[in-house]
Amino acid sequence: MKNPAAKMWFQFFMTSIIIGLVLCLVAGTVDYWQVWVYLVANAVSGIPLVLLFLKDPILLENRTKAGPVKEKRTIQKIIVSLAGIPAVASFILPAFDHRFGWSNVPLWLTLTGDLLILVGMWMVHRVFKENSYGSATVEVAKGQKVISTGPYSIVRNPMYASGAVYLIGLSLALGSYWGLIASALTVLGLVWRLFDEEKFLAQNLPGYTEYCATVRWHLIPKIF
Repeated sequence: MKNPAAKMWFQFFMTSIIIGLVLCLVAGTVDYWQVWVYLVANAVSGIPLVLLFLKDPILLENRTKAGPVKEKRTIQKIIVSLAGIPAVASFILPAFDHRFGWSNVPLWLTLTGDLLILVGMWMVHRVFKENSYGSATVEVAKGQKVISTGPYSIVRNPMYASGAVYLIGLSLALGSYWGLIASALTVLGLVWRLFDEEKFLAQNLPGYTEYCATVRWHLIPKIF
C-alpha cells in the first residue's frame, strides 16, 4: 500500500479487528458485549490520534520506532521486554475472566472503564500535540528540546500517566477485576522505565535537569 494515509487507516482498523477477534477467541464467545463497547470507545478516541500523526511527520516517525528491538540501550531493552508481558496479559486476562466467570463487574463500573479509555486517549492526544518528539523509544533526537508546557507543566511523564489511566480503564471496560493485577504490573514497568528515562534525559538533553527542578511530579500531581 503506497499511500501513507491509506496505510495508516488500514493498520488502525485492522488492529481493532484483530484485538476484537483475539478477545472473543480467548473468551470463547462473541457474546461479550464489553468487548464491542470497548472497541467503539477505543476507535472513536483513536481517530483524532491518527489524524494528528498524518499532520505531523516528525511525530509519526518517532512513534513507529517501538519495541525492545528499537531501543538502543540494554537496560531499556530489558525493561520494555519485561513490561510487555503484563501489558499483553492486561488484554488477555479479562477475556479468560469472562470465559470462566471470575469477576462480576457492575454495569456502571464497566462504563466507567470505557470513560477512562476515552480520557486516557484524550490525554495521549494532548501529549502528542504538545510534543512531536514523544518517541516510543528512549532517545534524544536531533533538534529535540525540553517541553515544559501543556501536560508537561503538570507532570514530567504525561505519556506514562495517560497509559496508566488507559490500563486501569481497560480491565474495567472488559469486565474484569483480575485484569487490574496485570495492569498494575504494567504500570510498575512504566515507573521503572520513567526513572531510567529521566536519568538518561538529565544527562543528554540540555535543560532537562532545570525542568525537573521546576516540575517535581513524575506521574501523579501532588502524589508521585
